[in-house]
Amino acid sequence: MLLLIALAGFYAGVQNTLAGGGSFITFPVLLLAGLNPLAANITSTIALFPNQIVSSFAGRKLAGGAGGLSLGNLFALSIAGGVAGALLLLNTPVSIFAHLVPWLVLFATTIFAWGNFRKKPLHAVAVLPVWMLALIQFSIGIYGGYFGGGIGFLMLAMLTILGQQVRMAAATKNILAMAMNASAVALFIFSKQVDWHAALALAAGGIGGAVAGSWLLPRMPEKMLRRFVVLVGVVLTVWLFRR
Repeated sequence: MLLLIALAGFYAGVQNTLAGGGSFITFPVLLLAGLNPLAANITSTIALFPNQIVSSFAGRKLAGGAGGLSLGNLFALSIAGGVAGALLLLNTPVSIFAHLVPWLVLFATTIFAWGNFRKKPLHAVAVLPVWMLALIQFSIGIYGGYFGGGIGFLMLAMLTILGQQVRMAAATKNILAMAMNASAVALFIFSKQVDWHAALALAAGGIGGAVAGSWLLPRMPEKMLRRFVVLVGVVLTVWLFRR
């Protein structure tokens, strides 16, 4: 089973590098391995964190602020939101989280599909006041610390609407997602819900997948991967609702 988990981590690493959505692979595999939904979510978050550090470091020079908020402001809001979301998750009973998971996966799948296949706006529209943008980013941080599926696409949509070019928005959202998960991981590592054998297997596979993904990036059609992620999300949502 650990080999299967490592292979899932490898694919998730490739998927995250090419298109995002690696947690759509690792989460169901951990459920199939016998972890409860809460343990699977926490273990997956910890295991995939090293990939986020690498992607954040690689794109740090391209990242920046948006909508009147500096990158530092966005980073601080992301950390604060991530802590709030992680604390909320750790204080959610397994039974309640198990009932929430199908809805969270459905929401994440919808966000992923919308973020990948929507018609991109030709012109940025930034009409929200700074305080509202700060509240939105903090709320995204809470969701990131609590569940996180589709989190990158929420931020990518917001950042591009605020005027960032796609390349800059991608680098910025990688750093902000890392900030959210860093605060969450700092709390999760003390949780009894972590399956460390599975986490290490996923992390090892994910690191290998990140290397492979970097090589495949200029060679693999992204649309195929994105469609597969949406398909996995739809199947997983139906399966979770029918459990």
